[in-house]
Amino acid sequence: MADLAHPFMTFYACAKLCYLRSPALLGITTPSDDVCVITLTVMAAQKINEALEHLAKAEKCLKTSFLKWKPDYDSAASEYAKAAVAFKNAKQYDQAKEAYLKEAESYENHKALFHAAKAYEQAGMMLKEMQKLPEAVQLIEKASMMYLENGTPDTAAMALERAGKLIENVNLEKAVNLYQQSASVFENEERLRQAVELLGKASRLLVRARRLDEAVVSIQKEKNMYKEIENYPTCYKKTIAQVLVHLHRNDFVAAEKSVRETYSIPGFSGSEDCTALEQLLAGFDQQDQDQVSDVCNSPLFKYMDNDYAKLALSLAVPGGGTKKKSPATPQEGVTGHAQGGSRAEEEDDEYSGGLC
Repeated sequence: MADLAHPFMTFYACAKLCYLRSPALLGITTPSDDVCVITLTVMAAQKINEALEHLAKAEKCLKTSFLKWKPDYDSAASEYAKAAVAFKNAKQYDQAKEAYLKEAESYENHKALFHAAKAYEQAGMMLKEMQKLPEAVQLIEKASMMYLENGTPDTAAMALERAGKLIENVNLEKAVNLYQQSASVFENEERLRQAVELLGKASRLLVRARRLDEAVVSIQKEKNMYKEIENYPTCYKKTIAQVLVHLHRNDFVAAEKSVRETYSIPGFSGSEDCTALEQLLAGFDQQDQDQVSDVCNSPLFKYMDNDYAKLALSLAVPGGGTKKKSPATPQEGVTGHAQGGSRAEEEDDEYSGGLC
């Protein structure tokens, strides 16, 4: 045990010496800082020492002898888990990750796949704390596969969703893939409400990534699921999203087809959504940018999910569109006619006195 604790005790002694010679090196500027640093250092010291003790016990559990033919993987895994928690509390995330990986390995050897998967997932969380997100996602994916092997698909789907959230701001493509995998697992378990929610996340990310052809397919799948669970108002909203994506793809025919198909859904005909879509398509067909902009700036479109609202606000008719005629145009014609008459009168006046 003394050998295991030696590296840490060396670190602690150096920190103490550094503090005695120059407190500023440890960031100590006030008496209150002094107390806080000493307290935190002592707490970290205790946790690391505790972790090292658990690691030593785990190694002992894995040893065999004349009377002990097989390693005690279950007890070793338990000790590795305690060591990982202690390292985590001391904010030693790399050591915590290694301890969780050893815990997972021990559980695998013990054929306890569910507990092994949990340990891999925790190791992934330690990598997240270290800002190593791609590596974290890899471990969580591995955990999800083990959950599936263990016969716990719901837990696998939730793990994939967590991985998607982790990587969403770094790698959109990977996040889309993870959300789709998670949705597929929920769909296979006939949990359509959870599946359609994750498909919605994938659709929005596809729009954000401008992968519009794939987004159309994903939104259609959402729409079919909402129809199956009889959530008809959300079907109308998905039709609006479909139409916006189709128009940004310059596929007016597909946009019209989406609306026509939705007439078969109860309550759509005559609804606010239906009226707005008819006005939008009419304005787009007539290349009337004013009408299109009016519809897209209505609350129905502005308060959609952010990615679809952006599509609405940036929608432009082909060729730049035409502007509505100003109501002042006829008056301008009358004014022009009056001015023409005045010029004629001036010419008449010029020659009214004769050539002389």
